[in-house]
Amino acid sequence: MQVTAAQIAQLVGATVEGDPDVTITGPAKIEEAATGTITFFGNPAYERFLYTTEASAVLVPTDFQPREPLRPTLLRVDDVYMTISKLLEHYQQQAGATAKTISAHAIVEDSATIGENVRVGKLSVVSEGASVGAGSVIHDQVFIGPRVTVGTNCVLHPGVRILADCLIGNNCTLHANAVVGGDGFGFVPDPETGAYKKIPQVGNVILEDDVEIGANTTIDRASMGSTILRRGVKLDNLIQVAHNVEIKENTVIAALTGIAGSAKVGANCRIGGQVGISGHITVADGTQVQAQTGITNSVKEEGQALAGTPFMPWRDFTKSAAAFKMLPGFIKDVRKRLRNLEK
Repeated sequence: MQVTAAQIAQLVGATVEGDPDVTITGPAKIEEAATGTITFFGNPAYERFLYTTEASAVLVPTDFQPREPLRPTLLRVDDVYMTISKLLEHYQQQAGATAKTISAHAIVEDSATIGENVRVGKLSVVSEGASVGAGSVIHDQVFIGPRVTVGTNCVLHPGVRILADCLIGNNCTLHANAVVGGDGFGFVPDPETGAYKKIPQVGNVILEDDVEIGANTTIDRASMGSTILRRGVKLDNLIQVAHNVEIKENTVIAALTGIAGSAKVGANCRIGGQVGISGHITVADGTQVQAQTGITNSVKEEGQALAGTPFMPWRDFTKSAAAFKMLPGFIKDVRKRLRNLEK
């Protein structure tokens, strides 16, 4: 797709400084960009590349003042990162635009409903009673179980599994090998034999609109009722969400985090990697959790920054970490003082 800098400026609301007619064929990283590409500059650490890049156009902040002459056309915007996100989304949509196509090697049951302009890839299965909304893309080897609903403009990457009765909202993206609706980890010990008996998991999973799920992430169905990810939730790769968990609006969670059953995570939380959240607790809205933190009890106060296991306020954690480093010196000093007292 070829466009001019002026056309991109009109799309994203930018002010052009330089040649508005320069041709742009696609986006690129600033340090690798070639002639004909557009890149962006938003982090001061990358300013040095701005003066050497071969890109034909660069998105820059409105108030940016270069220290050296620049060759590329500049497109000045209020928020570089929001703008590049919008531009990349536009390129992605253009690349993926297609009429309704169902591979001859896919299985779509007669009772399934497929909307307009849906693509279903090779070896994918759309089971009985399932529905896929208009504009959605089902890549190769995807399994959509019985009575599943997939909303409009969703993207299911290769190997995604959505099991029976789960509901996927509009504009959702599920990356490769994500599993939605596997059984929750529910067992009860037999008092006579000690053997564990499985508790049937008869609920489902609900993903509201604009949810994104990373590769190899698993979201278990509820034992009864629903496991729910509210609008705008974003999950990284390799995350485990257990049965009956609820994650509220616009919370983002990094890789390798595990959330135990029936935990409730508030809205607008930011949770780092390798965090563990215990079951049956509540995490307040706006909580920020540092990587490798253990949330063992409910977090009741909104907007806290937490770290450590068991968790504590971030500032207390950094003070504790500094004190911990000093312990060997303290111990050595105490032993020396004791020896002196014993003489």
